[in-house]
Amino acid sequence: MNDSVFNKKKTIKYLIWTFLVAWVMQVIIGILYKNGLAAVGQLLLSVTMFAPLLGVLLSGQKLSGMGWKPRLRGKIKFLLAAWLLPAFLTAIGAALYFVVFPGHFDMSGEYIAANIGTEALEQLEAQGLTYPMYVLISVIACITYAPLVNMITAVGEEAGWRGFLYPQLKARFGRKKGWLIGGIIWGIWHWPVMWLIGYEYGTDYVGFPIVGMLLFCVITIVLGILCDWLYEKTGCIWIPSVFHGAFNAAAAIPMAICITGTGSAILLGPAPIGVLAGSPIIIFAIILLLKGEKRQ
Repeated sequence: MNDSVFNKKKTIKYLIWTFLVAWVMQVIIGILYKNGLAAVGQLLLSVTMFAPLLGVLLSGQKLSGMGWKPRLRGKIKFLLAAWLLPAFLTAIGAALYFVVFPGHFDMSGEYIAANIGTEALEQLEAQGLTYPMYVLISVIACITYAPLVNMITAVGEEAGWRGFLYPQLKARFGRKKGWLIGGIIWGIWHWPVMWLIGYEYGTDYVGFPIVGMLLFCVITIVLGILCDWLYEKTGCIWIPSVFHGAFNAAAAIPMAICITGTGSAILLGPAPIGVLAGSPIIIFAIILLLKGEKRQ
């Protein structure tokens, strides 16, 4: 990872291209969803994750120097943290949520039936799997291969945010302000799809979509701090990508064991993008932010 010198022109060009490409794609996703093509929209949503990487190239910045070749000697602990910490903190947060809302805990498969269809549950039964068994398999996947699989798409974002933008912002505003500004930008980048299809929080909550948009900026600040901290520690762009992928994998599991239609409670959890369920990871990020640990 190279030490960056702030380049205003390239940073502005990066932001214009990254937002333009992603927001056009998000509008298309919204149209697909409204026309009953949610499956295609989901696929395009994954492709959208490569907009930040494309933004780097279109802004005239090279991808070299981001740490594409892993050098993990003495840094395995950070790889393990990236791989396992999201699942650990998500589990604590989900437990807190279900202690507060015990009636929301559900192992009947209601979430899968509502989001994928009852056919999915029937297919599980045909394979001799109960829903609790399916959840257990998902948990095992979350802490084994899922972070690696999800890393492939997550690196599309990480190369842009952590590989280019965050070093630029830190060079201009300092480490702490750079983290905060970068996280807000990252959150705003998601806004069209949050408004159009209720991405992350749905549409049935108080203050839709503004409250969800603002809350998600808090979450992206938090995740940005953790991803960039790992990037600073290792100089390898794959490590924050593993964390990003692991977080995405872990975040889906609490939703799978929760009833649907929880209304504004979705802003609290059970996924770690809620205030209550996300409190462990939020606290972890605040500690890093306040500690102001110097880069190594």
